[in-house]
Parts: sequence; structure tokens; C-alpha cells
Amino acid sequence: MINPRTVTVMRYILPLREGGSLPALAEADDDFKYVLKFRGAGHGVKMLISELLGGKIAEALGLPIPELVFANLDVDFGRTEADEEIQDLLKFSEGLNLGLHYLSEAIAFDPSIKIDPLLASKIVWLDAFITNIDRTFKNTNLLIWHQELWIIDNGASFYFHHSWQNFDAAAKTPFKYVKDHVLLPQATLLDEADAFAHEVLTENLLQEIVNMLPAEWLHWDDAEENPEEIREIYFNFLKTRLAHSQIFLNEAKNARG
Repeated sequence: MINPRTVTVMRYILPLREGGSLPALAEADDDFKYVLKFRGAGHGVKMLISELLGGKIAEALGLPIPELVFANLDVDFGRTEADEEIQDLLKFSEGLNLGLHYLSEAIAFDPSIKIDPLLASKIVWLDAFITNIDRTFKNTNLLIWHQELWIIDNGASFYFHHSWQNFDAAAKTPFKYVKDHVLLPQATLLDEADAFAHEVLTENLLQEIVNMLPAEWLHWDDAEENPEEIREIYFNFLKTRLAHSQIFLNEAKNARG
């Protein structure tokens, strides 16, 4: 699996007010536009970690997701921004942030649209695996672009890292929020999705994905562990959760009724 490219943010275009993390549309030095997620927002680097891990696991499963890039923000960037809230956000986001390639003219997914049942099942499986609570009927975090379904916004995943304790128990939770998943009614091939994921998500691949986490995102005031130890905790969480996938798989099947 290829590590994300690194770009430098050149131009702040406009804030995207959806959600509490104040993402923004910005242009980088490669002349592409990105939806930027900032380390200075809300849950900070933990949200970026969720985006990166969730996005790369989705990519490994062959799910359509915009390209993820590391996005450098210079110390002087945004000083001319008139909005004080945005100026503060940019000031506290100096350094490495995360960008998702901007899907121009994409439209929000309508839950009434029928999609391939295996694709729906893979997305439900992914979100149960990474404990993503934010792909619901109210907020689908799915787009239609060029007549295809695309996954965005995995930042509400891995919520165990906000308490940062009982890692083994957290990895074996059934994920009761799956009952609210927007694609659950269409996820009729969950066993097939589970079998496919077990084929694809080898320990080596999971380790590769976790190793992509930048060290500068892994210095936390609320954790005693160093960056390498934090990576190891994420790896063990994923490895354990995959080994016990029947727990969240059964929860999803029961929620389907």
C-alpha cells in the first residue's frame, strides 16, 4: 500500500461548515483542491488518525474513497483571514494536517438509491470494524460522483481512543451503533463482506497502514506512551477486532432483523 503524498497548502478557499470540525476547501501546491481536516479542530489529531486509518482500510477493501494526502500548513498561512474563529483554527493547525481530494460537483447520497448489496455490505462491515458512528440516515457521509458511490468522513471512528483505556475490551465490542447505519437495510451480504475482509486485511497490511501515522500526531498530553507504542496499540486493536469480527458481524445481522 502506498503512503499518502505530502502537499503544501497554498490557498484557503472557503470553510465547509458541516459538522463541528470546520473543514475547509483549499488549494495545494500541486494545483488540486482538497477538503482539509485540521489538527487544531475539535478532537484534533485523533480525528486525523481516524480519517487516515479508516480511509486506508477502506482503500484496502477496494472501496471508492477520495485520495488522502498529508497537507502541510505554514505558520503564516491564514493570517489575512478575517474570521477570527477560522484564523485561530489555522494558527493551531500549523504543521501536518490531512486532505481529501475534492470531488467537484458531487452530490449527497440519497438513501432511497439502491446500490450493489455487496458494496453496501462492505461499507457496513468497514464502519463496524473501525467503529464509525457517523454514517447514518441523518448524515450519510456518502457522495455520488460520476454516477458512483464515494465514501467520505471517517473522522468519527475509533472512538476508543478518546478514553484511551481497556484496549482489548474495546476491540471486542459489538458496535451497537450499526443499527443506525444508512446502508444496513441494503447490506444483505454481510458474511461475504466479512470473508472478503479477512482475505484482504492481513497482519502485514494492517501494520503497514498503522505505520503511516506521522509521529507528530502521536504526542498526546493524555497518554504516557511514545509514538511507537501508540502505533502498536492501534495495530493490536485492529488485529484483535478482526480476529473477533463475528461479534460485530452478528450485531449487524441481528440489527437487520
